[in-house]
Amino acid sequence: MTGRGGLRYVYAVCRPFEAALQTQLTGVAGAPPGLLRHRGLVAVVSTVPEGDFAPEPLRDRLADPEWLAATARAHQGVVDALTTVTTPLPLRPATVFPDDSGVRCMMEAREAGFLRTLDRLEGRAEWGVRVYADPPERRPAAEEFARALHERLSGRAEDSRLSGPSARRPLDAAYLVPRTDCEEFVELVDRAKAAAPEIRVELTGPWAAYSFTEPADDPAAEPTGPAARG
Repeated sequence: MTGRGGLRYVYAVCRPFEAALQTQLTGVAGAPPGLLRHRGLVAVVSTVPEGDFAPEPLRDRLADPEWLAATARAHQGVVDALTTVTTPLPLRPATVFPDDSGVRCMMEAREAGFLRTLDRLEGRAEWGVRVYADPPERRPAAEEFARALHERLSGRAEDSRLSGPSARRPLDAAYLVPRTDCEEFVELVDRAKAAAPEIRVELTGPWAAYSFTEPADDPAAEPTGPAARG
């Protein structure tokens, strides 16, 4: 891919893989994604218009909730497609570079970290779990339920990330689970839901491991994908 006609939008970084992406797959701004190889890494990229993604117009676009939601859906669609053929390391939505050279420089500068993270994510998936405390009179019971559930789920996961908690949502967490253990993880959530039908529990996934692209002790390690939205 070249830098002519627009900017380079990067969805994810992967190790090289042989399987083909879906032929009808489209990404942000309706453009089909392609592969940009550099050393031992592959960036999944597409071309986006400067009128939307250059720094100044992008700031305005990011303040538009409809545009932001549509961009996030398109970004996630490409990452979801990648999970069927490889283990992607998703980048944040709206990660843009002037041209292919800029993408390659980014991959070279972050190569060691990318490779370590890809090793850690290989064969694993992200699951999101939320517990809701509504109506308010159920809050004490929901908080105790959330504490116990998180303790059990953490025992089945390799890592977890917490957002919150809040008065309305005493548990909002992402869990990194080996794919071989996903069925057991889901069953554990289902059993907890059946034991406390009066408490609303939401399970989402499996996702690419958006929330685990940075070490847990990194201050920037916040959920950025499906488990972070809503």
